[in-house]
Amino acid sequence: MEILKLIASGYSNKEIANQLFISISTVKSHTGNLFLKLGARDRVNAIIKAQSLGYLEPLAQDWRATG
Repeated sequence: MEILKLIASGYSNKEIANQLFISISTVKSHTGNLFLKLGARDRVNAIIKAQSLGYLEPLAQDWRATG
C-alpha cells in the first residue's frame, strides 16, 4: 500500500527507493506485483483500478507536500 500511495503521488522509482530506504529493483519488483494483482498495465491504470477498488482515495494527497 505504501508504494501504491507513493506511485499515486507521482514519485519515480528512484524517489520511492530513497524514501523507503530500499533498492530500485525492489521498488520495481513491488510495482510489478501491484500491476499483476490489480490487473493493470501501467502506473496510471494501477491508480485508476486501485481507486475504483477503494484502495486509494479518489483524489490522492501529494505525500511530498506533507513531508
